[in-house]
Amino acid sequence: MSTHLPPAVDAGPTVDDPAQRRTVLIAVCVALMAVVASVTGLNVAQPQLAVEFGASQTEVLWFINLYTISLAALLLPLGALGDRWGRKPVLLAGLVVFGVSNVAAGLAGTAELMLASRLLSGVGAAMIMPVTLAVITSTFPEAERSKGIGVWTAVAGGGGIIGMYLSALLVDVATWRWLFVLPIALVVVSAALVVRSVPNSREYAAHRFDVVGSLTSVVAVVGLIYVLHEGPVHGWTEPMTLIALIGGLVAAIGFVLWELRQAAPLLDVRLFGQHGLAGGSVTLLVVFGVQAGILVVFFPFLQAVLGWSALSATLAMMPMALLMMVASAVAPRLALRIGNRATMATGVLLGAAGLALMAGLVSADRGYLSVLPGLLAMGLGMGLSMTPSTEAITSSLPRERQGVASALNDVTREFGTALGVALLGAVLSAGYRAAIDPRLDGVPGDVAAAARQGVANAVAGGSDTVVRAAQQSFVEGWQQAMWVGAGVMAGLFVFVVARAGRAGGEEV
Repeated sequence: MSTHLPPAVDAGPTVDDPAQRRTVLIAVCVALMAVVASVTGLNVAQPQLAVEFGASQTEVLWFINLYTISLAALLLPLGALGDRWGRKPVLLAGLVVFGVSNVAAGLAGTAELMLASRLLSGVGAAMIMPVTLAVITSTFPEAERSKGIGVWTAVAGGGGIIGMYLSALLVDVATWRWLFVLPIALVVVSAALVVRSVPNSREYAAHRFDVVGSLTSVVAVVGLIYVLHEGPVHGWTEPMTLIALIGGLVAAIGFVLWELRQAAPLLDVRLFGQHGLAGGSVTLLVVFGVQAGILVVFFPFLQAVLGWSALSATLAMMPMALLMMVASAVAPRLALRIGNRATMATGVLLGAAGLALMAGLVSADRGYLSVLPGLLAMGLGMGLSMTPSTEAITSSLPRERQGVASALNDVTREFGTALGVALLGAVLSAGYRAAIDPRLDGVPGDVAAAARQGVANAVAGGSDTVVRAAQQSFVEGWQQAMWVGAGVMAGLFVFVVARAGRAGGEEV
């Protein structure tokens, strides 16, 4: 354990009553569900938002991305403040901020108010998300901690897909404004349970809060997440993208150098020399990246290639989400039998196999059933790998620094998501364009140009021949993206096994 962390006088009580532990777990998981569902919820209402506010596609994407960027940027400093100020009051304050901002978003009459509401929602979410996990790791007895982390991981992994389905249902039967009713209702339920059952826990630090480390971490995360969000959309060589990249990298380097000099750093970067923290972080980064990348390619396949509605396409993801949630909850029991390392490695290997199945079996003619086996293997694999990865991160930092550990876990997920979307989305696009070009010989120029932009454009305005060519080309691009994902997961499997071997056994 690091010697550079300030001692804690009182990290808070352990909850020994099983009934109270269940209530605490429900309280934090309901709060987490509200945060995770809001990451994906607005995706299903992009056309309605564009019409309502007279917004461009870029502005609509900022309605979605501003929440994610502000959430990711503030996780580390607000997680650390939760350790210092008390996890229960910070969680309640975050729920209030999050609830009020969602009310404002639901009532927004202008694009500016919507953007401000989404920014404020990200601030509230950054107060909630790291504290929810820190409450579990700091108040659950050691023997019960992995079970609590398993449930938390299940909600974090599958909650976004379930939230997207509920959001699509609300948009279909009502209006986009009802999207914000779900997180508001979850906030109210969570706040009531937190007030009643969650004990307070905190760290009494001997050193001042690391303000410089907090500011440099915010700049680094904002810059790098911005690049990963905007680079694929506007181009990697655009001035703003390059400025964000340089600024993010400089801030990240500055953060590391500053933290190495501090007696009480925001995040002791020396801890990454431990096998658990490094292995858990890399695994979460890759697993969440692959999951996000699958969503990017999966929805166009169902909607543009198979002709499904948005609601049906979202429902098609539910088998993976539900299996992922079940596997996350079962993973601690499996880990007791075969160990954390073997559980994580098994999950990663299943994930790689699922991607290979989707690459090898996908067919426009056989439709959804051609990708379902791979989807199920992915859900099982991700569920088994996420829980031990999360536990590896949280167990690498002491009990009084669990807000920082939880925030690091969440930042890793956000970076992985952005990386996966950028990587697999780019592979799919490149593969599609390379495959469709030879199939457009003799097609009128304007129709061919539209088809090159994407399968949705080809389906919207092309002849049967062009539509068929676009669908076949998309399947080829899909296969390339899935094989790349499978290769990344296979590399992760080798990393986990080899790193654990060097650690001499059970460490990840």
